[in-house]
Amino acid sequence: MILDYLSLMRFEVLALGAVILLLLIKVFSEKMNISAILGFVNFSLLVILGASFIGRPHGSMFGGMFLNDGTLMLEKSIITFATLLISLQANNWLKNHSSYLEFYLLLFSVLIGMYFMISSGNFLMFYLGLEMATIPLAALAAFDFNRIRSAEGAGKMILSSAFSSAILLFGLSLLYGTTGSLDFGTVSRNFTSGSLSLLGLSFLLVGFAFKISAVPFHFWTADTYEGSPVAIATFLSVVSKGAAFFIFITILYKVFGAVYEKWIHALTLLSAITMTIGNLFAMRQLNIKRFLAFSSITQAGYILIAVASGTKEGMASIIYFLLIYIFSNVGAFTVVSIICDKTGKDDIDDYKGLYKTNPKLSIAMMIALLSLAGVPPTAGFFGKLFLLTSGASKGLIVLLVIASLNMVISLYYYLKVVKVMFVDKNENPIENISSHISAKIVLIICLIGILSIGFINCIFEYIHALSFGI
Repeated sequence: MILDYLSLMRFEVLALGAVILLLLIKVFSEKMNISAILGFVNFSLLVILGASFIGRPHGSMFGGMFLNDGTLMLEKSIITFATLLISLQANNWLKNHSSYLEFYLLLFSVLIGMYFMISSGNFLMFYLGLEMATIPLAALAAFDFNRIRSAEGAGKMILSSAFSSAILLFGLSLLYGTTGSLDFGTVSRNFTSGSLSLLGLSFLLVGFAFKISAVPFHFWTADTYEGSPVAIATFLSVVSKGAAFFIFITILYKVFGAVYEKWIHALTLLSAITMTIGNLFAMRQLNIKRFLAFSSITQAGYILIAVASGTKEGMASIIYFLLIYIFSNVGAFTVVSIICDKTGKDDIDDYKGLYKTNPKLSIAMMIALLSLAGVPPTAGFFGKLFLLTSGASKGLIVLLVIASLNMVISLYYYLKVVKVMFVDKNENPIENISSHISAKIVLIICLIGILSIGFINCIFEYIHALSFGI
């Protein structure tokens, strides 16, 4: 029985074990080998990722508050894989940071919270997991202790999170009052189209909109990305956003699928506004991290197209796109990390003439940006194609036209960065940079993923087999 429970909670147990070992190392070890600690953390993440391939347990715990099945394990595996890439990306930066052990204690705490959030079968478990992930994540955003912008970005994040949590809790209280339960299944059965129930659902949607940086609930995003260390900005853009979308589609499809016609219009409007405003603001950015922040906001708008479809194909497209998005965004942020660690420069104009001094980094950045733009034959093209196809299956024609126009507009600012690197001249370009081996590994993995995953049909078919719709 105990082994069955441990198998169901393998991700949570292994992550908690890593936290305990790191705490013991912190307390009892006077002299710590930094490289050994970083190697242990990366190995731990690899073990957690590998554990997902051993068996496929289906079951529940704590009276149905904690669930596990093949789909949830896939989602947890994706965010674990992304965290491993980010950990490797941050290796060189952490070697020069005095609080690297605390960084990983907070990072694993965030992961545990996200695991519980994804596996929740009850709104109470969902909220506990959400807060368990959000609070340490805000501390990580302020991890550049000597930078005022880091504290400012973390402050804006925690204030926005507190505000969104209050809205979310108020919505949950209304749902509890109208359905008499916080259990997903019971809420789904008892939910009616009454005004109070729909108001609770509206507050829930607003709370999620903050978490996924949907317009007009996105104002914290760019400032937090700019102030955060590059590794945390990467984590926010892929892992945090991915986990939020995973639980978002689960709740919408399983709990509120019966009132699909009540929330589809809200998501359609949210999608159109998010991708349009994200594009317009991305065009005006001068800082590369703020640029990628608004790029991530725009991508959230595209993902909402598939969410609004409510179909099995839509869910499969979301998971598939988020997997591709990990390779694309982590690849772009890794180049930013390498340059920022060595030079401290993070303005787009600093990248002028980068190709002449750092051709490999320039090519890697170009491929990542082309994937984010959805240019064939990169994986980003196939990801967006599936998102649009799922929207077309539900007849969301107007939304697809808006999305197509926005994709054309996005080519301008993605290619603008490519032009800066390859065409623009700079009398004092960034000097030749020797990348750390771990950063090189991340870039190689990301480039392989960007250039190959779109042509491997079995990946989408596997995701589609585990997906569900309304």
